[in-house]
Amino acid sequence: MKVLGIMSSGNYDSFKAFLEYFKSKSDVKIVCICDNLRSDIFNIDKTDNLTTKYLSPETALSYFNSNHFDLIAVYDYRSKLDDNIYNFGKFINLHKSLLPAFKGDNALYRAFESGVKVSGVTIHTLTSTHDNEKILAQYPVLISNLTHFDEFELMTKNLVDMMYPIVIDKTLDNKLFDFQDLLSGSKGSCSGNCGGCNGSCH
Repeated sequence: MKVLGIMSSGNYDSFKAFLEYFKSKSDVKIVCICDNLRSDIFNIDKTDNLTTKYLSPETALSYFNSNHFDLIAVYDYRSKLDDNIYNFGKFINLHKSLLPAFKGDNALYRAFESGVKVSGVTIHTLTSTHDNEKILAQYPVLISNLTHFDEFELMTKNLVDMMYPIVIDKTLDNKLFDFQDLLSGSKGSCSGNCGGCNGSCH
């Protein structure tokens, strides 16, 4: 049994795409880790393969030191984590820009306000020193002159929901993500017409 941690500060909607993708995979146990006590993720039904964990910044280091995970995927997690945490597991993160452009907070808004016509998402490893972090996958989102920010935000979210679970799945199996994985027609991926991403992947 592989153990996958999903870290987010959001509500159920932030976890939904991952839970939907992995619900048929009986060999993966998911722990939804959240630093927001008001999140409705704590109201979901628990199973042998699905549980939740409230994690405060003060207890995070101890928690990861004493619990085994095959992979921890971070998505919009707002609490700052001690860099030493990354020594206790394999962490990956999704950043809403095409790194190295627009590093840091509010990348989505800053990219849009800058006037760039191509932004996107980057999935990369997290390390204690940040020196050896590796990009695992990137995919663009096109921004036309008529695109409103809320449209850009939705396109990016749809791309995240489609792409991040596949990259997580590949990483759990020690495989590399390939763009063709988005077109494979498997559950959780693009069926070929990219309607699920509102056109963001073409």
